[in-house]
Amino acid sequence: MQATKTVNPRRGSKLGKATWISLGVTVLAIILMASCCTTIDSASVGIRFKKWSSNSALKGGVEGTCRGWVWYNPITESIFEYPTYIQRVTYEPFTVNPKDAAIFSMTPTLAYQIDENKAVDIFVKYRKPVRELEMGYINTCIFEAYRTCANNYTSDELMANRAKFETEVRARLDESMNREGFIVREFTTKIDPPASLTEAINAKNEAVQNALKAENKVKEAEAEAKIAIAKAQGEAEALKIQGDGEAYYNRVVAASLNGLIVQQYAIEKWNGELPTYNGSNALPFINLSK
Repeated sequence: MQATKTVNPRRGSKLGKATWISLGVTVLAIILMASCCTTIDSASVGIRFKKWSSNSALKGGVEGTCRGWVWYNPITESIFEYPTYIQRVTYEPFTVNPKDAAIFSMTPTLAYQIDENKAVDIFVKYRKPVRELEMGYINTCIFEAYRTCANNYTSDELMANRAKFETEVRARLDESMNREGFIVREFTTKIDPPASLTEAINAKNEAVQNALKAENKVKEAEAEAKIAIAKAQGEAEALKIQGDGEAYYNRVVAASLNGLIVQQYAIEKWNGELPTYNGSNALPFINLSK
């Protein structure tokens, strides 16, 4: 006879429970580890700070900067990240007024970079991510630079000196933003003057174009007249030369025919009678030798 093996149901139940407890502890440990660890990109700077701190030596609770894998206590600490690579933003158009109270529309495009050495100061002072800083502090700096610089120009001066105006705005941005830890890398502006000024400029340009066209037509007419005069002078000179040639020809012919004509006229008038005397020239008017 074979012996029958008896399984204790309580023991199996204990093993299953222990497995589930072990699995739960492992999952909990993984979750805790994940919540206690983060990564900071190499092109960013991380700022480790205490959520609550009574230590006055910790400026804003900041303990320092970090990169790569960062372990921290999520209950008392937190990690804030600022990108240090170039950020580019194009703002919505806004209006400014030059000295004569005209309304100009400005559409700025800004490329900037956070100074890594001042990232902690930016965090302590503003405690906001870059997108909120762009729409807040940086936007205010840009508007203030445009407003201040535009007050030094009239509308015509602003349109005639756009490059100078943009350089002045850039200089003010460099001064205000660099001081706070934002390095301006590129800055361009699309300037749209008021409709009335645009129409006046277009009318002026059209008038200049029309004047140039008229001037060109005058020059063209003068050139054509000079060509016609030169042509007429040439024809007159040719006719004169031709006339002088014909006159000369006629004079020569006339001179050569004078003697013959006189002899012919004498012969026509001769009655046929010979002279009554004899001499070396017995026949009048006729040279028989020729």
